[in-house]
Amino acid sequence: MNKVMSNKKVIAMYIAPALFLVLALIYVPIVQTGYFGLMKWNGIGDMEFIGLKNYSHLINDPLFWKSALHSFLLAVFSALSLIGYLFISIILAGKIRGANLLRKIYLIPMLLASVAIAQLWLKIYHPTNGILNTVLISLGVDNPPAWLAESNLALYAIIVPIIWQYAGFYILIYYAALKNIPESLIEAARIDGATPLQIALKIKLPLIMNVIKVTIVLAVVGSLKYFDLIYVMTDGGPNGSSEVMASYMYHKAFKGFDFGYGSAIGFFLLVICLVVTFIISKLTKTKNDTY
Repeated sequence: MNKVMSNKKVIAMYIAPALFLVLALIYVPIVQTGYFGLMKWNGIGDMEFIGLKNYSHLINDPLFWKSALHSFLLAVFSALSLIGYLFISIILAGKIRGANLLRKIYLIPMLLASVAIAQLWLKIYHPTNGILNTVLISLGVDNPPAWLAESNLALYAIIVPIIWQYAGFYILIYYAALKNIPESLIEAARIDGATPLQIALKIKLPLIMNVIKVTIVLAVVGSLKYFDLIYVMTDGGPNGSSEVMASYMYHKAFKGFDFGYGSAIGFFLLVICLVVTFIISKLTKTKNDTY
């Protein structure tokens, strides 16, 4: 087997299919997006080269920066929600009664399509027949808000189902990481008199820190390019109050038929995601990291 795997032709044969797929499905579209961003194009007719005008327009576009702010707010709330997911995972990994049932309940949102989740929360947020406002009225609130129709509430109302949607995913990751910690370390700490809080902070968290770093990157970058649930629930409204970068790109390209500017937004979004990933990696780097 070692002789076969040392053969360069065999190695190339194994790598070639995956490399072709990565190039064709990831890198080629990225290059095309950057190229289209240099063009004035409605998606149908001939393209006109305009250089960096789309990118210059983007930098001076207040609506884009408004959508970027919304995306960063979503990323912040998503990153903060990881604290709650980690806390729940530590409890579930602690051999409490009903932990198996609770894990299955937390995983339910992962089994639902984003469109189904959006429709569910549209019913919850309905201003007259929704469960949320019905409860508020029963508690004595005379004029409960129209959650998705008010500019100062729409974005935050959408953040709640987004966080709920991915709860099971991150809880499952943290739970698996915690279960891989040798039980002997936990028992030794208990014998030495460590409290559950000390065990969590001094033993469990340091041992799963690499997993936590990965989830931070996934949560933040995923939030920056989030689109589907926002599109179904509000389509960026009202008055752009829930518009994010991905939905703004969609509106410019597919509704405004300005594919050049839409491509420029998409390429700029890619750059932002790469920069944010690099910053997170640097901020969370420890002495033991070799990258």
